[in-house]
Amino acid sequence: MILGLDAYLTDWLNLVFRWLHVIAAMAWIGTSFYFVFLDNALRRPEDPRDREEGATGELWAVHGGGFYHVQKHQVSPARLPEPLHWFKWEAYWTWLSGFALLVVLYYFHAETYLIDPSVADLSKAAAIGISAAGLLLAWIVYDLLCRLVRSDLVLGASIVVLTTVAAWGAGELFSGRGAFIEVGAMLGTIMAANVLVVIIPAQWELVRAKQQERPPRLEPGLEAKRRSVHNNYLTLPVVLTMISNHFPFLYAREQAWLVLLALMLIGAWVRHYFNLRRRGRTVLAIPVTAAIATVALALAIEPDEAKRPDGSAPVDSAEALAIVERRCVTCHSANPTNEQFTTAPAGIVFDTPQQIADRAEAIRAQAVDSRAMPLGNATGMTDEEREALGAWIAAGAPVE
Repeated sequence: MILGLDAYLTDWLNLVFRWLHVIAAMAWIGTSFYFVFLDNALRRPEDPRDREEGATGELWAVHGGGFYHVQKHQVSPARLPEPLHWFKWEAYWTWLSGFALLVVLYYFHAETYLIDPSVADLSKAAAIGISAAGLLLAWIVYDLLCRLVRSDLVLGASIVVLTTVAAWGAGELFSGRGAFIEVGAMLGTIMAANVLVVIIPAQWELVRAKQQERPPRLEPGLEAKRRSVHNNYLTLPVVLTMISNHFPFLYAREQAWLVLLALMLIGAWVRHYFNLRRRGRTVLAIPVTAAIATVALALAIEPDEAKRPDGSAPVDSAEALAIVERRCVTCHSANPTNEQFTTAPAGIVFDTPQQIADRAEAIRAQAVDSRAMPLGNATGMTDEEREALGAWIAAGAPVE
């Protein structure tokens, strides 16, 4: 049991919070995409009466067996409508459930998921403190930039620099998967805080101005729009970090922060394509360059076949199997002895020589090429053991 959480309880909390996190994130990202689409697709109202009533844009759509007519009023309409629908809890629940996941998995089990002694020999308390402080610091620095820098171009470049520093710093402090999640959590915190601190107060200003029968202040609304656009561009990079723990070939390598940064830039670039497309501009150069960049990145981080054992050296099959027994079976067994797991991760078990041989290529990818396993190298697999496993697999993973 770790800090009062046993493995079975951790599994359930992981399931519940992850499920909630995905649902809330889908709702939040969906509304973000939809409202940016609306802003980009709105046209000047055709009916003069609509313009007289304060409508600055309109959109017609067909969906679900009917036609929808959406109008935007830049300032308050003639009367305050009731009910008035707000979109905020999607953002709040996404952050709350994501932070809960961060606590349950990466804080309660920091020695497995967050800390890598080969990167930085942090205590559990230090790693958790640095991670939590990083979320707050990300918002403070970003918000300060937004208040000081008025040029969108300069601000955008500053956000890229901020993200670069965050990715590099996290890579110098945490495990590969922990670093990816930390950067995603920092950006997610910025997005949720934008909603809480800037966007919703701006919307309240519109409502209160109408209630008090006074002209609304325009500055909060303009800043809210700017922050909404930032959130829109950050969505795909943050989703990348949400799923990154499934892809150790990305994070379990030297200079993984550069891989993370490259994929985030590609994601934001793709988002830019769709934003432009909704404004009536189809810039095909964007998806083409995004595809080229993705292929180039894949080729750049491909495992070096020349550095792999070629199978010509003598291989001690018994020793290779013993390495897996010592370093991997504590988790990957029908009955794990590692207290953090009630069942084998991903259902992969190495209880028999044949089971190990059947998963030889996966072992090479996870333990030899990327060195992502064992998690946090909790069992202390050595470089020599990894090389021995690689040689055994190159020889065909014989079990006799």
